[in-house]
Amino acid sequence: MSKHRIKLRDFEIGGDKLTILAGPCAIESQEILDETAQGLKEITKELDINFVFKSSFDKANRSSLTSFRGPGMEKGLKMLQQVKEKYDLPIVTDIHEPSQAKEVAKVADIIQIPAFLCRQTDLLVSAGKTDKIINIKKGQFLAPEQMKSLIKKVEDAGNKNIMVTDRGTTFGYNNLVVDFRGIPIMREFGYPVVFDATHSVQLPGANGTSSGGDRRFVPTLAKSAMASGADVLFFEIHPEPDKALCDGANMVALKDAKELFDICNKIFKLVRGLD
Repeated sequence: MSKHRIKLRDFEIGGDKLTILAGPCAIESQEILDETAQGLKEITKELDINFVFKSSFDKANRSSLTSFRGPGMEKGLKMLQQVKEKYDLPIVTDIHEPSQAKEVAKVADIIQIPAFLCRQTDLLVSAGKTDKIINIKKGQFLAPEQMKSLIKKVEDAGNKNIMVTDRGTTFGYNNLVVDFRGIPIMREFGYPVVFDATHSVQLPGANGTSSGGDRRFVPTLAKSAMASGADVLFFEIHPEPDKALCDGANMVALKDAKELFDICNKIFKLVRGLD
């Protein structure tokens, strides 16, 4: 269990129950948001897993100027608000600029800092000042030990509702590798540790004008993260990943989510001596 548990609605992140952050990579349509949110809510309720719905209104870190980014902040937040109200779900989404923090905080329960932007002081401070839960994704270029200084930036902004996420580390060109030593190292900082199982199988820029990926390895990495002591899992889930407009190669199909979540939950409990 994490030393510092984070209260969100009626559950704790970092406690004795697995938390999953999941949803489509980017907002494509209200219909896809609804289908995914409803399906994941039913699955996590049945498995007794804490669930936070995730999708991005803008994917600013794209390989190409023509890559799909999402509907933008104003429209995207309205769509996420609709999901929040219709399915009674907490929301996590990311910001890319300090000016977005206050507006996003009106909808999001967790504000996420993208991995490529994790060292941006103004972004971390503006997010921290919202008093929302802040999920800092470890840059692919950072050692896990370096996350401590990023945590301190949010703490110094007056916020101790913090999570840190591992999403793989750059390994040569167009490839990521996961060093599972990073999970216990980051847990020593006292905050819940998230493992992003889908971005960790991404092959950045491998397709030239877009990133590739290999979703075959998502279950292996997710189970390994549970065995390594991660508190939270992050998955990008889509009804039809091969038709997704963003990160389809590394997303998990909605139909496969229940089996994957179930085995991860069992490992989570086993590692913690629960049940």
